[in-house]
Amino acid sequence: MIAEALPNEKRLDENAIRNLGLVAVLAILVIIGIITRPELYSDATWVRNNVLTILQQASAIGVVTVGMTFVIIGGGIDLSVGAIIALSGVWCTTVATQSFGAVGMIFTAITVGIGVGLVNGLLIAYGKLVPFIATLAMLVAARGLAAQISGKQTQISTNQTINSIATTRILGIPLLVIMLAAVAVAGWVLLNRTTFGRRTVAIGGNQEAARLAGINVKRQTLLLYMLSGLCCGIAAIMLTSQATSAQAAMANLYELDAIAAAIIGGTLLTGGRGTIVGAVFGVVVFSTITNLFAINNLPTEVQNMVKGGIIVAAVLIQQFRFRSLTQLFKRS
Repeated sequence: MIAEALPNEKRLDENAIRNLGLVAVLAILVIIGIITRPELYSDATWVRNNVLTILQQASAIGVVTVGMTFVIIGGGIDLSVGAIIALSGVWCTTVATQSFGAVGMIFTAITVGIGVGLVNGLLIAYGKLVPFIATLAMLVAARGLAAQISGKQTQISTNQTINSIATTRILGIPLLVIMLAAVAVAGWVLLNRTTFGRRTVAIGGNQEAARLAGINVKRQTLLLYMLSGLCCGIAAIMLTSQATSAQAAMANLYELDAIAAAIIGGTLLTGGRGTIVGAVFGVVVFSTITNLFAINNLPTEVQNMVKGGIIVAAVLIQQFRFRSLTQLFKRS
């Protein structure tokens, strides 16, 4: 990829500038909130609680976005993440599973997530299916299986350990936010400090070149989708805890939110480049927008239009930047 031909220092500077841009967007959103609801923002306690609420709302989708970022950097896409969460959540809240306690529920959710990710990876890496088609089919199949398991009913979680995850705070910080931070840090280390991360960037930039360099592209692709499934399993536990229940319709459209957050965070849809920090910032931006609309009692329809505009703008900026880099590369 042309972007990868640039010096590492330049890429790092660009990432820093992009992240600062997202911080500026967050600042603008806060200013809008202060202008529209000054009586709320004048209360320091409310502001602190609202910030924690935004982060808590961003926690589950943030974990999913970390996995999605890896998949996109590796040159793929995963449209089934919402369905995987639903299937994992429903499976771990069946009466039989809950009888094994919190450990059994967590193990089941994570195992189901990794298992579905494994199937996606096998279909794409070894079955040669296009990621869009394979994961779209899994989206439908996983939702259908979740509906069949639950009998199209909401399943209540009776395990207090699981339910308390959403209400537990450590040093005043919600446990869900700490879980997001832990996953994000682990993702950053995996992407930037390990061979796994370098291989992911390599196959996303040019699969054939990566293969000729000795990278097992099929195995790496399989692992990427399993990683995405793992993140979905963790998110399923988080959402189940928040709602104290699970159903086949949970995590609806999470795949679009995760892809959008990764894109505005700087991850290229064509693969080969992306950052975990930027992706997390993208999630927080969307969560802040949702919060801003909520406190101003604005309809969801308008909120979705704004999000759609942000996504289009982010993709257009990517395309403009790619054309600029292409011209620069040709001149050099």
